[in-house]
Amino acid sequence: MASSGIAKGANKGHVTEKIERKSKPSNRKGALGKRTALCRSIAREVCGLSPYERRILDMIKTGGAAADKRIYKFAKKRLGSHKRAVHKREDIKEVNAQQRARAAGAS
Repeated sequence: MASSGIAKGANKGHVTEKIERKSKPSNRKGALGKRTALCRSIAREVCGLSPYERRILDMIKTGGAAADKRIYKFAKKRLGSHKRAVHKREDIKEVNAQQRARAAGAS
């Protein structure tokens, strides 16, 4: 918010010009690099899914009304946190969609 030059109110304070700061390298922390993404995709291609991921995939395929919640609870127990569990569920759903697309393309 810009300052108004008035001593009272929401925009109180001396009118100044905003200085554009260069983004710090630490702001990139956690961003996925090209090399890492490539390595992970090759590892996934070669190794396939881990046993617990295969179990999640099976849960997705069998489905049901409360499948999402059951998958989440299972993944959370294995991975330890809400965020990781939700992300893993979405990843495996994407893998399932790719498999279905590949099967549809082949037939």
